[in-house]
Amino acid sequence: MKLASYDNGRRDGQLMLVSKDLSKAVAVPAIAHTMQQLLDAWELLQPQLQELYEALNDGLIDSAVDFDEAKCLSPLPRAYQWADGSAYVNHVELVRKARGAQMPETFWTDPLVYQGGSDCFIAPKADIPLASEEWGIDFESEIAVVTDDVPMGVTTENAEKHIKLLMLVNDVSLRNLIPGELAKGFGFYQAKPSSSFSPVAVTPEELGARWEDSKVHLPLITHLNESLFGRPNAGVDMTFNFSQLVSHVAKTRPLGAGAIIGSGTISNYDRSAGSSCLAETRMLETIAEGKPSTSFMKFGDRVRIEMLDDNEQTIFGSIDQQVVEYKG
Repeated sequence: MKLASYDNGRRDGQLMLVSKDLSKAVAVPAIAHTMQQLLDAWELLQPQLQELYEALNDGLIDSAVDFDEAKCLSPLPRAYQWADGSAYVNHVELVRKARGAQMPETFWTDPLVYQGGSDCFIAPKADIPLASEEWGIDFESEIAVVTDDVPMGVTTENAEKHIKLLMLVNDVSLRNLIPGELAKGFGFYQAKPSSSFSPVAVTPEELGARWEDSKVHLPLITHLNESLFGRPNAGVDMTFNFSQLVSHVAKTRPLGAGAIIGSGTISNYDRSAGSSCLAETRMLETIAEGKPSTSFMKFGDRVRIEMLDDNEQTIFGSIDQQVVEYKG
């Protein structure tokens, strides 16, 4: 099943059921007005939506309209929880290597997670407004899962059944603000502005065999200013799968329905696939040449993030955004 949230002038948008090929969509107010309402009662409402989804794909719903990604907010325009992991430890290892630091062995056994701002996600086609290029503007191409209610202490074995939806992510990062914040010993805040998510969220079964072992086994494709930047495979070199991430995040607290858990930057040891953020490219340049030659994003730069199925058709729609100067 595929779902989206249209901008209807309200904070949480209008829940839309979207056809498998992303050609048609229909509002379903008789079932749920918003994505959060659906997630709050997933077990009750999902079977009703599934029946409509099959009818939509068969062309049997007269009220269906042409699906328009430009009308989409992030599937959850705001959420009760947004926790982003760093599941690709080779990426973390590279960060530390570039600055000559050793990586603790615990990084291979205990996931890194930070809690991001979740009150105002940016729409997938909206500009990214930032006040200064000096902040070191970067994109991070990722995947995220959305859960239903998750009990505290859920085991890895039981965590996957709580994963209801998947989305793509642009986790915007301000790299030049990170060192100062981390030096305070209290984590990120200003360095992590609003994130963006793909126009469409999909249930895991939509991915078929490409969803296995709580991982998405497909390349995540990033273009920067229309040039291919990277297409690392999200199922390769993922140290912690999504079940492990959900279990880790819920170790000491329950998660409410609609919690979003991110994978962190997709990264492969095979660097020929390119990267999913500018920082990784700059690290590789530093290791090879002693200093980076790739700059961070400037006002006017555009990033596009999407994932294609085995037939080269887009699965989630695309995040396609331009960085612009915020003037207050």
